[in-house]
Amino acid sequence: MIRVLIVDDEALVRSGLRMILQAAGDITVVAEAADGAAAVAAVERCGPDIVLMDVRMPGMDGLAAAGAIGRLPDPPRVIMLTTFDLDDHVHAALRAGAVGFLLKDTPPADLATAVRVVADGQAMLSPVVTRRLLDTFAASSHDKVTAARSRLAGLTGRERAVICAVARGLSNAEIGRELTMAEATVKAHVSRVLSKLGLGNRVQAAILVHDAGLAG
Repeated sequence: MIRVLIVDDEALVRSGLRMILQAAGDITVVAEAADGAAAVAAVERCGPDIVLMDVRMPGMDGLAAAGAIGRLPDPPRVIMLTTFDLDDHVHAALRAGAVGFLLKDTPPADLATAVRVVADGQAMLSPVVTRRLLDTFAASSHDKVTAARSRLAGLTGRERAVICAVARGLSNAEIGRELTMAEATVKAHVSRVLSKLGLGNRVQAAILVHDAGLAG
């Protein structure tokens, strides 16, 4: 059973999200919180697998909360609920370690699928939301491009191909088909690359590839 914490300042939104997730059968909502500070406390108290969190809330907002949660021991994975008009804020959440983004009008079936995908260790790099944000905030300065490429220089050709595919939003299965590799081998490559680069998750790896200007 996937354990989820819902964080949103609107009780009606929390109620709707709870109903959708509980109906999935393999997901249980272990707690709710109305702001970022309460979310951090709930994570420490309940130990959820996934935090589904609104970006804009009074007090500690979702961006600050994502950073605080990411600094906890063995932190859960964070999926941000966002809208396009928040593009100028979301890059901070990516840097803080959020591994997915969903629009608040995401269809119920897609919401449950997103929770399962993230719980399985993958990132929600949806073409509609996250890739747009990555493109918007990809580094343009020469120094940042140089620094990013320097970090990637130690990868093997195969590792680079895998991480560039991750940056394009492909799942492990899709990468395996494209590169003619077993899905388990892809997963091992991704884990090894994250360790080599000192990164916490696939989204941070995708940002690095975008910063280097290598995302095709």
